[in-house]
Amino acid sequence: MTRVAVLYGGVSAEREVSLNSGKGVAAALYERGFEVRLIDVSRDVGQLVSDLTPPPEVVFNALHGQFGEDGRVQGVLDLMGIKYTHSGVLASALAMDKAMARKTFAAAGLPVCEGMTVSREAMLANVDPMPRPYVVKPVAEGSSVGVHIVQEGDNKAPFDAEGWTFGDHVLVERFIPGRELTVTVMGERALAVTEIRIKQGFYDYRNKYTAGQSEHVLPAPVPDDVYQRCLDLSVQAHAALGCRGVSRADFRYDDTPGGTGELILLEVNTQPGMTELSLVPEQAQYVGISFGELVEWCVEEAACDG
Repeated sequence: MTRVAVLYGGVSAEREVSLNSGKGVAAALYERGFEVRLIDVSRDVGQLVSDLTPPPEVVFNALHGQFGEDGRVQGVLDLMGIKYTHSGVLASALAMDKAMARKTFAAAGLPVCEGMTVSREAMLANVDPMPRPYVVKPVAEGSSVGVHIVQEGDNKAPFDAEGWTFGDHVLVERFIPGRELTVTVMGERALAVTEIRIKQGFYDYRNKYTAGQSEHVLPAPVPDDVYQRCLDLSVQAHAALGCRGVSRADFRYDDTPGGTGELILLEVNTQPGMTELSLVPEQAQYVGISFGELVEWCVEEAACDG
């Protein structure tokens, strides 16, 4: 029997999602014969060290967002010499910092759209930093927290200063029309391509985690060459960042009438959700891997860089 501590909850804007992920993971591991304890993580590192004493054989990191997905918790676990699931410090930090991830992808020859990092002060001038439509997003948040699209003809200001709680810098990217596609990478294998269809608006935090707001079409109904390119680019992005375990890559594919036909890599999530609405377990099931098998594989692949 392997002793596994599941880190969940946390202090980021994605706390509720992490709570659901952690509970599901813990239940699946328990059913497969593991000795499991759940640890709700705060910013108190001393408390985390205490909670991990005596140390488990493996930590399953089910945290999302800042402090759990950005390399900081991974660094604590490395110092303690405890194996943990998903990516290490460097890959986690690179993927979480969208501006740095874009540079890494571009250096590896992966397709990214035009974008720039703009100071909060510059955005307060409410002058468009690039031609509309464009996307405004936090540099270091996950699950589309804080993301909004500035469209042609919008009457409201492009930047909501009062609603912005995500630091002194803003990432601005050209909006890519068309389809939202996503791919799970498990080790060195891309599992499948899912198209995400939204009933209203775009794939923001609410639409991701509210039942009935989005539809997952698996496999994605795109041309075979586009499907295969999604799989290939996902594995390349996983490797470019130095990820391990499970990751999920998100794309936009412009197949609109008169569109460019381009396939653009948006980002890689190193701690993808493990809730009943999550894409990774769904794709694993599609290729014949049960949720229990998925989380057990993650435990078996756990590593420590310390």
